[in-house]
Amino acid sequence: QVQLVESGGGLVQPGGSLRLACAASGFIFRWYAMSWYRQVPGKERELVARIASNGVVTNYADSVKGRFTISRDNAKKTLYLQMDSLKAEDTAVYYCYTNTTGFASWGQGTQVTVSS
Repeated sequence: QVQLVESGGGLVQPGGSLRLACAASGFIFRWYAMSWYRQVPGKERELVARIASNGVVTNYADSVKGRFTISRDNAKKTLYLQMDSLKAEDTAVYYCYTNTTGFASWGQGTQVTVSS
């Protein structure tokens, strides 16, 4: 079955950086687009960034453009999110997501806290 396992979250000061990773298994990773979402308590989960299966086409939420970079290593079956110039409003649980022919899959999430 599809498994997505996030790592790399933690506490960071404003202006700092973190790199999230999502290890994928149970499906042909290189065939599918991948996304990062985030959620704060009391709010809907929001799309942060998406990357096409070939890694060429990427899309970002306006709030993170120019600060976050999504990438993937199809050989390692791993998705990444490089987060720079972090702000307090980036504090959230970050989730890895994919949809494999109509079947949506989420990771367990990793907490990112931006605070001084």
